[in-house]
This record gives sequence, C-alpha cells and structure tokens, in this order.
Amino acid sequence: MAKAQMTEVALVQMQCGPEPEKNFSRSLEFIRDAAKQGAQIVCLPELFRSQYFCQTEDHANFALAEEIPGRSTSTLSELARELGIVIVASLFEKRRAGVYHNTAVIFDADGKILGKYRKMHIPDDPLYHEKFYFAPGDLGFQAWPTARGKIGVCVCWDQWYPEAARLTALRGAEMIFYPTAIGWHPAEKEKFGAAQHSAWETIQRSHAIANGCYVAAANRVGHEKPAHGPGVEFWGQSFIAAPSGEIIAKGSVDREEILTADIDWEEVDRHRTHWPFLRDRRIDAYAGLERRMLD
Repeated sequence: MAKAQMTEVALVQMQCGPEPEKNFSRSLEFIRDAAKQGAQIVCLPELFRSQYFCQTEDHANFALAEEIPGRSTSTLSELARELGIVIVASLFEKRRAGVYHNTAVIFDADGKILGKYRKMHIPDDPLYHEKFYFAPGDLGFQAWPTARGKIGVCVCWDQWYPEAARLTALRGAEMIFYPTAIGWHPAEKEKFGAAQHSAWETIQRSHAIANGCYVAAANRVGHEKPAHGPGVEFWGQSFIAAPSGEIIAKGSVDREEILTADIDWEEVDRHRTHWPFLRDRRIDAYAGLERRMLD
C-alpha cells in the first residue's frame, strides 16, 4: 500500500520521575492522547522509563535494564496495533549479563517490531557517564519503511555527528528521529546555556538541510537530581524541522506536552531535487573519513 502524502507526527516531551512503572504508564497515556489528536507516528524521549540514571556510576542501576523483546516491547506492540500507529521508544536493553545497550525500538502500525537501533556514539561527560552502562551500538545506521513513511532513528549524542545523519539518510530515511535526554548543568546555565542549546538545535537543523529530510528531537523536561550533586536541568524544547531546516513545531523549556506537526513527504523529494546535495557528493574524494585523524 502506498504511503499517504501527509502524516501527522507527535513528539512526547515528558518529565520522568523516580518510579519506572509510573513513567511507563504515563508514557502510554501520552501515546493515547497523541493518537486522539491524530498522530500517526509517536516518538518518546530517551530512556523514558526512568530518571536519567547515567548521572552517577552505580551498578544497582543495571537492574533497570530489560530484554528486547520483553515486557515493555510487548505492551508497546499491543498499543501500536490497537491504535494503528508507529511508535519509536528508547529502552535500556540488557543483551546478556555484562552487555547493555541504549536502544530504540521501532513498532509499525500493525504492532510488529520493525527493528531496533542501538546508540552508536556513547558519551562520557560530567553527569553523562554513559560508557559505564552502554556498549556502543553494533547494528549500524538504518531506515525502516513503516506504514506511515520511511524513517530512521538515532539517539541523543548521535545527533552531533553529521556522519550518522548522512548514513541514515543514505539508507533511505525521509525523517530522522532523535530520542533525547539533554540539558544544562545548573552551574553552567547562566554563562553557557544559550550557546549550548543553540548549538544543539543548529546541528540538527543542519542535518535536515544537508540530507533533505525531516528531523525530530524528543527531549525530556525537569530538574533531576541524584542523591549527591547538582543534577541536570533538562531543557525540553523538542522540535521538528523541515527539509529546509525551518522549525515547524517546537516545545517549551519546562512543560510536559505533545508536540505535533503535519509531514508532507513530497517535500523530501522537492528539496532533494532542488537542493541536490546528495547528487553532488564527491564520493570519490572522501577517503579518510573512516580514520580518526589524517596526520
């Protein structure tokens, strides 16, 4: 069946509390509400089942992980089938003892799991100690032909890498989703906060332009503090950018909300034809990109 020209997309911008099951139940409510508003693709923020546990290195947090497929994916599959929508959900995957991934699962409108994407770029920054928890992804960059359009998915730190967006687009993605958990260190916000947010938004808008595709980032909100330390103030501002780089929908800094936009898939073809960046790539001249440095 040919896809429709227009698709309504929704991003869930939510605050995550200390109780994983409550977060999960609330995420299901958000998905239902988005579907009632007409959404046909719904994306949740990164690791939405829990607060952002990577602020500390604590072996007890591995208990938050789950197998895929598992209980969460079973529930989300049933919901996708019931509502007839595509769902993108970011989960803490237990592959086997000692091997864990930050994994996004893609559910088609019939409830089937189309595939999963394991986060490729794993940060290790103050309050973002992800290398302690996650092995780097090994499934590569992918795109899936869902019932509502051909989409790709990367996760949070991946959004800073042009190579990730490019390879996802080259796989055929016409829209790239980025489940996200990003915010300010409170002590840095006054001095660096505006520049940090601007850089985050700008790089993703650039991915949309360079690849002639839609880009959507679903972030969380709220100030999450571990037992010790200042915590992270997640900056919300989830957004959807058109292939032109124009932001067509944007969330608030501090409110939970469902952000929606109508996606015109023909815009992808128009932009890739009128701004033929993919056509004019010098694939014969890019040797070296696979190396760390060239000196």
